[in-house]
Amino acid sequence: MGKFVIKPTAKGYKFNLKAGNGEIIATSQVYASLKTCKAGVESVRRNAAVANCEDQTVEGYTPVKHPKFEVYLDKAGEYRFRLKASNGENICASEGYKAKPSCLNGIESVRKNAPEADVVVEEE
Repeated sequence: MGKFVIKPTAKGYKFNLKAGNGEIIATSQVYASLKTCKAGVESVRRNAAVANCEDQTVEGYTPVKHPKFEVYLDKAGEYRFRLKASNGENICASEGYKAKPSCLNGIESVRKNAPEADVVVEEE
């Protein structure tokens, strides 16, 4: 089973969603407080299950409504995804993948792991 690991940073807190094997699936932005970081975790739980996928790597793609996963190519030519909440805010993003199927598997891993994932808060 996956888990959300919340860590303090120099400017606040951020979380990583990790799969059962310990691999990082998605990472959040930095939140100002532990409370807002935990709210971000809950937003991932709520939105991941209902979010559609918008593949921005396809020419002439059809935009979908929020919440959504956006699949895109980064400047290095790697595939990435980000999860956007119903208000359009970024909740979390992936690392780069060499192949699109791997990126899509990452999205499915978020859908599978996020709803039941434990939350672990690491101290400084």
